[in-house]
Amino acid sequence: MKMKICLVGEAAVGKTSLIRRFVLDDFDDKYIQTLGTKVSKKELKTNHPDLDLELKVDMTIWDIMGQKGFRELLKEAYFYGAKGIVAVCDSTRRSTLDDLDDWIEGVYSVTGKIPIVFIANKCDIREKMEFAEAEMVQATKAYDSPFYFSSAKTGENVETAFQSLAERVAKERLARREPVEE
Repeated sequence: MKMKICLVGEAAVGKTSLIRRFVLDDFDDKYIQTLGTKVSKKELKTNHPDLDLELKVDMTIWDIMGQKGFRELLKEAYFYGAKGIVAVCDSTRRSTLDDLDDWIEGVYSVTGKIPIVFIANKCDIREKMEFAEAEMVQATKAYDSPFYFSSAKTGENVETAFQSLAERVAKERLARREPVEE
């Protein structure tokens, strides 16, 4: 099954670092702002328990720069064809969690409702965290989506979050009887 996944969130929340950790199992603590978009790929396997089926997933992961003006300018091209969203906030900056609704609505305006997984990144800096699980529960409730506190630096919950999204996308697409080789 092929699936296009888009990462959304404000600048410097760690979207590029999460992708690098997931795809290459690597981390670089030098901050380099994403200019435009960057596309990465990773193959993974996922189970579909209802159908007793193991799927090979070809995940195409789109990284976008975090500036709102850029999002508005290119959202049609960037979000078109997306099957899932990784909504990323920085657990050390509360405002980045609050801003995720705007990012998600921007995606939904192009794709309609698609599966989401929320990641509160940088949980390795626990002493600087500005929100906890209760705030994540509240923020994700409206989207009926799971969330993970993760760290691109240590790798904590990165694989789990992307795997969870792959499973949610696969389950939804199979339920809708969508073609899997788009």
